[in-house]
Amino acid sequence: MAQSTPAGGHAWNKTPDVVDGDEDPVESMIKKTGCLPLHYAVIDCMADHRDWRKCQPQVKEFQACVNEHQKKRSEEYAKLVSK
Repeated sequence: MAQSTPAGGHAWNKTPDVVDGDEDPVESMIKKTGCLPLHYAVIDCMADHRDWRKCQPQVKEFQACVNEHQKKRSEEYAKLVSK
């Protein structure tokens, strides 16, 4: 289902776009972090409110999850390099 996007904006909808059964590459990457439910919470909030200021709790929780994942990956990499 194609949806027009305002210039410089996002087409916020509650259903992720899937083309020909292929998963969105960004969504696939987020899934690997374990933060996908929090990503969906941000999308749902933006679909409901269309104002990022009203979605700051969801954005901050998602950001903290991604940051924690990146920290763990960095620590794992450091262990591999130090061997």
